[in-house]
This record gives sequence, C-alpha cells and structure tokens, in this order.
Amino acid sequence: MKPEVFAFFDEDTFTVTYVVRDPSSSKVAIVDSVLDFDYASGRTDTRSADAVIDFVREKGFEVEWLLETHVHADHLSAAPYIQEKLGGKIAIGENIRIIQDTFGKVFNEGTEFQRDGSQFDALFKEGDSFHIGQLRGDVMHTPGHTPACLTYVVGDAAFVGDTLFMPDFGTARCDFPGGSADTMWDSIQKIMALPDETRIFVGHDYKAEGRDDYAWETTVGEQKRLNKHVGEGKSKEDFVSARTARDSQLAMPRLIIPSLQVNMRAGQMPPPEDNGVSYLKVPVDKL
Repeated sequence: MKPEVFAFFDEDTFTVTYVVRDPSSSKVAIVDSVLDFDYASGRTDTRSADAVIDFVREKGFEVEWLLETHVHADHLSAAPYIQEKLGGKIAIGENIRIIQDTFGKVFNEGTEFQRDGSQFDALFKEGDSFHIGQLRGDVMHTPGHTPACLTYVVGDAAFVGDTLFMPDFGTARCDFPGGSADTMWDSIQKIMALPDETRIFVGHDYKAEGRDDYAWETTVGEQKRLNKHVGEGKSKEDFVSARTARDSQLAMPRLIIPSLQVNMRAGQMPPPEDNGVSYLKVPVDKL
C-alpha cells in the first residue's frame, strides 16, 4: 500500500515532521514532531506543532501514533503536547533505556528519573509491527547514529530519521555516546535491501552545497546509486574512515543539552521544583 505522506519543515532546526495517512481511512501517524525552543530565553513555543495540529483537524484525521525515530539531539519533541490535543500513542525504540541510562548519569538525574522507557506508551524492537488504520507498519532497528534509532517502514515508505539524509548530503554523524559508524553501515544496508522503489523520507535536510531548495524525499534506488557516503562504489572501510574523520570536526548541535533532557522523557520537561518551575541543567565540561 502507498500511504499519503504530508511533510512539515522546520527551518530553524532543519527538521521534517511527517503526517502519514492510511489511504483507506482517516487514521494517521505523526513522525518526529517539533516543539520550538529559544535557548537564550528558555521559552518554548508551539507554532510548529500547532501547524500540524491545525492540518490534522482541518482534514478530519485521527491520530493513532506519535512515532519517534530516536532521541533527537537537535530539537525538542512536541509529542506530549500533540497527544494532549489529538490523542495517539507515543512510541520509540526499546533501546531508549540505554539512552536514559547514559544521559541520566550525564545530567545527574537521580533515582526519581525512571530509566525503563515507561515515559513512552510503546517501545518497539526489530521485527515489531503496528497499524495505522488498515495500513501496516514494520519496525527496523537501525542503530549507529544512536543505539535506539528505528526506521519505520509503512507500505512503500520508509521513515529513516537521522540514519540517511538526501543522497547529496550523505549520512548522519555517529559520534554521540553509543553511536558507531561501523554499526551505521550495517543498518544502512538493511534499508538498502528494501525494494528500489521504496520511498525514503529523511529526518532533516541541510540543503547540500549547490542545491537551491530543501528536500526530504528520495528512494532506495537513488540512495544506492547516489548517496555520497554509502552509494555505489563505497566500501564499509571507506565509510567508517570518512565518517569518523568528519565527525571529529563537528561541533555539538545547538540544542543538544535541552533536547536530550526533554526527549529522553518522551517530550516532557523535567519535574518542576518547589517553586513550580522546570529547570534544564548544563553539565560543565561533560559532553
């Protein structure tokens, strides 16, 4: 089956949120939503999420799933806000527990922070399936960028998160805790084994040099032929060497500190302190 896919691009974080519809019903899933956040002021804004909510309501769609491809380090998830407005279950990969354990220590969260993934409604693993109306989705565990990365294959569409970008931009970094260029290569081969006509929807686009417009849809066939990091003629050794060298030169994402603290909680802010205010920590010389 061929799901209808509607994309919402947030230029501030270069993130693409997807609304995925079962063509035989009004049922949808929302993939990788965005909560706007101004780090300087510490203020949140819901304009990006509200655009998705307004669209879903206007079309009369019914949300069944709020899918996270991984714990994002570059934007905050709006999943709980959208869930409050539209319903749906929040889902992520079961290896969220690894992320929670790792960053629970980094941010010194203490024993009150649960590291069992219980903040999410569903934890998926390799081979699991789910439904959007009558449309079946299959779960592929595709670690490398993080240990918890998933690809959601829904009909002829694959939502790959940060594993693959557009062919002219290549692949995502692998230098976060638990990341691995070696593992990412293997994960990408699983995606490349899908039929060539499978539509690939990427989690971000940074408008590669020489390209005028943002883009987020490609195909498995195009990725196999043209991806600058893993396409035709590239070996695993080539990729691991180039990816590792590239990652060593990259700065930390602008919103990594707030994003990790919020996203490992399924999009919730840390619990308010005794004055009723939530606070985000900055670990000095830790990341």
